[in-house]
Amino acid sequence: MSEQTQYPPITIIVAIAANGAIGINNQLLWHLPEDLKRFKRITTGHAVLMGKNTYLSLPKRPLPNRTNIVISDNPDDHFEGSITVNSVEEAVEKCPHDRESFVIGGGSVYRQFMPIASKLYITKIHQDFKADTFFPEISENQWKCIEESKVYTDENNSLKYSFLTYQKR
Repeated sequence: MSEQTQYPPITIIVAIAANGAIGINNQLLWHLPEDLKRFKRITTGHAVLMGKNTYLSLPKRPLPNRTNIVISDNPDDHFEGSITVNSVEEAVEKCPHDRESFVIGGGSVYRQFMPIASKLYITKIHQDFKADTFFPEISENQWKCIEESKVYTDENNSLKYSFLTYQKR
């Protein structure tokens, strides 16, 4: 799998703070209902790939109406209602080649999929957060922003955010 064209369509979807933060103690840093609705709308009916910790942090497991693919270093792990694999390569093999699959976390999984992904759906939170998990840098040499929404403000917590879509150059 050395060339981009050999991979099925892989897209990363993530919410990122201004300082690159995405989580702390295996939890999200904010609650944005509009981001969660967008996530559900975009990923429903598709495969979602995630690390074991992300899977275990989900409020509802497996995510309904999606093929859940969980990557774990432990070959003895098995997650009910999900496909369990032990490597990124194995995860990619389980993805359908005729439709988009979505990488949903966590930090290590995002880093491993950045070279493979062809698109990024980003929810940009316009504020810094204290965190222990960060998203890799999005290099303008490798990624082009092809869509950016206006800046929204969440009515419950006053967080400012926007939706961006990047395409690999």
